[in-house]
Amino acid sequence: MKQLFIAAALASVSLPSLAGETTTFAFGEPAPAASATRTVEVVLKDIAFEPKSLDVKAGETVRFVLINEGRLPHEFNLGDKAMHAEHQKQMLAMQGQLFNGGVQQGMDHSQMAHGAGTAMDHGAHGHAGGNTVLVAPGQRAELTWTFRKAAPIEFACNVPGHYQAGMVGVLNIE
Repeated sequence: MKQLFIAAALASVSLPSLAGETTTFAFGEPAPAASATRTVEVVLKDIAFEPKSLDVKAGETVRFVLINEGRLPHEFNLGDKAMHAEHQKQMLAMQGQLFNGGVQQGMDHSQMAHGAGTAMDHGAHGHAGGNTVLVAPGQRAELTWTFRKAAPIEFACNVPGHYQAGMVGVLNIE
């Protein structure tokens, strides 16, 4: 019954993303995979990324192929330090979904069960922004992003405790 509830909640909150709504950040915005000029493979391990840093060019559209080789769910989230700090609070509020059947293969966080006015209503810097994907253990997912201008950003896993344990990397936009 619990999984049926989660499935219904996921279906209801994924409708805006199906309508083509996206969020623009100072450093860029989500893009269709077909527009990528380069593909970068990122391996998510317990508790590390390979590679540990990435370089992109302003104006470049990159398709990230994310492979979770770990035994835990991990996310790939693009943002600055302040965005990650806020996102970590939101992830803490929904950690029950992460470990109790809420993780689905390649799940875009906009599909997580969160509603207006709750602690899980994330806005542009959270799950609805298209800058995050959650990857179940042993699974693959993709995120495609167009980088607009240089900005101090990181890629990180904000599953509770992972960022603090070092699962964060620098993304240089030239």
